[in-house]
Amino acid sequence: MTAGDAQARREVVVTVDGLTRTFGSFTAVDHVSFEVHRGEVFGFLGPNGAGKTTTIKMLTGLLAPSSGRGTVAGFDLQRESEQVKRHIGYMSQLFSLYGDLTVEENIAFFSGLNGVPRARRDERRDWVLEMAGLKDSRTRLTHELSLGWKQRLALGTAVLHEPPILFLDEPTSGVDPISRRAFWDLIYALAGRGTTVFVSTHYMEEAEYCHRLALMNRGRVIALDRPAALRSAMPSPLVELETSDSPRAVDALVRASGVVEVGLFGRMVHVLVRDAEEARTGLPAALAAAGIGMRALRVVEPSLEDVFVALVHAAGGAPED
Repeated sequence: MTAGDAQARREVVVTVDGLTRTFGSFTAVDHVSFEVHRGEVFGFLGPNGAGKTTTIKMLTGLLAPSSGRGTVAGFDLQRESEQVKRHIGYMSQLFSLYGDLTVEENIAFFSGLNGVPRARRDERRDWVLEMAGLKDSRTRLTHELSLGWKQRLALGTAVLHEPPILFLDEPTSGVDPISRRAFWDLIYALAGRGTTVFVSTHYMEEAEYCHRLALMNRGRVIALDRPAALRSAMPSPLVELETSDSPRAVDALVRASGVVEVGLFGRMVHVLVRDAEEARTGLPAALAAAGIGMRALRVVEPSLEDVFVALVHAAGGAPED
């Protein structure tokens, strides 16, 4: 990385200080603070109802904060929301594409809507078609596209006007893993050219792709760091068990001595414990007492999902539906 690249990385393009949004007596976002840098892929991870979408709506000028301060691309969220909207790209959970228009017609419509100069519209159209891999589908009706291709087209229309900051609100929900990975390749390409990408997700594997990650629960940011740093900061040892009956093993270990948290991880049982050595004898004994066989026990490195579950549990659990 050159000195200029390093400087760009340090340039702050989003600032949030005590941002809060209430709906009557309900607090959806509770005194959230963070900064995002130019060219950064900044992730928001949290359960449903954590406040991710409400935060993004405030940052995109779609919803006024109840209190707190923030700037996006240098514009104040309270006083300059219209300026904010003109300097960002936004892709919501529900794609804003028009199914009865062709791919090319959607691009033309959003070019006008986003204020792309007429002299550059053909150039930007061709860029989107190339970027999204839709050159051979330009005349197809959009509703005929698969979900993955609609996703790429929606991304293209969101950046037609070359915004410095792009907001993606759970953009890969319902998309197959291969299409999801291809979409993230596009995100990295945009970030590599200096676009700041702010993305909310509930997919753990996607969270690993972010440069930094904010974990939200009950309207608050409960942790913020690089994914690797979040994993390494796990305070309790993690033990992985292979048993004859994993669901019953979880029930048997919930109240076992020395257990902090227990849950299923695929076919395995992951157990946060206070002391790894004590767990080597205590966990097998608890399983044996419940008539459950244990095939293997090992201390493992925590996944981001383990960290997330532990932090949400420590912060009072996920909000109830």
